[in-house]
Amino acid sequence: MTAINQAKILILATDGFEQSELMKPLEQLRAQGATVHVASPEKTREPGKIRGWDQKDWGQSVPVDKTLGSVSVDDYDALLLPGGQINPDLLRAEEAAVNLVRRFVDSGKVVAAICHGPWLLVEADAVRGRKVTSYHSIKTDVKNAGGDWVDQEVVTDEGIITSRKPDDIDAFVRKIVEEIGEGRHERRRAA
Repeated sequence: MTAINQAKILILATDGFEQSELMKPLEQLRAQGATVHVASPEKTREPGKIRGWDQKDWGQSVPVDKTLGSVSVDDYDALLLPGGQINPDLLRAEEAAVNLVRRFVDSGKVVAAICHGPWLLVEADAVRGRKVTSYHSIKTDVKNAGGDWVDQEVVTDEGIITSRKPDDIDAFVRKIVEEIGEGRHERRRAA
């Protein structure tokens, strides 16, 4: 069991993350005392930064704390996967990113994905037999990967948290805090 003010959380993202889905959880979790690092593949539009997508155009840049190749699951209590269409689509084509997601899932640590972020869970074969939500446009992808898709603001299945859209961020962050407080989750491999 880890109190949120003792927790270390990794956000995995690249250029094109949905601005609010990275920034709001980052700010809310840090405000509660968590150590939060942003990790990204080395190749980004701006060295050492990733740029968000803010609804219809490019948004703000965020500093990258770690490169994808330098992070270890052992150093963190949770993984957060923001959405946006561009960000998870680029990351699911990165073998190292998918492997990191898979290692977090296998570790039993909290994994949280919002909006299009569950595309990474699909790619890591982590939704099969699990109750999951996502942005409605990837519902078929989740179902085709064996997930039990439901339309709810936040869904948890053995410490894997999914959420639909920016309107759900507050509930999403509350659930992350709760699940980190519960500690590791003994989870079955995706069925």
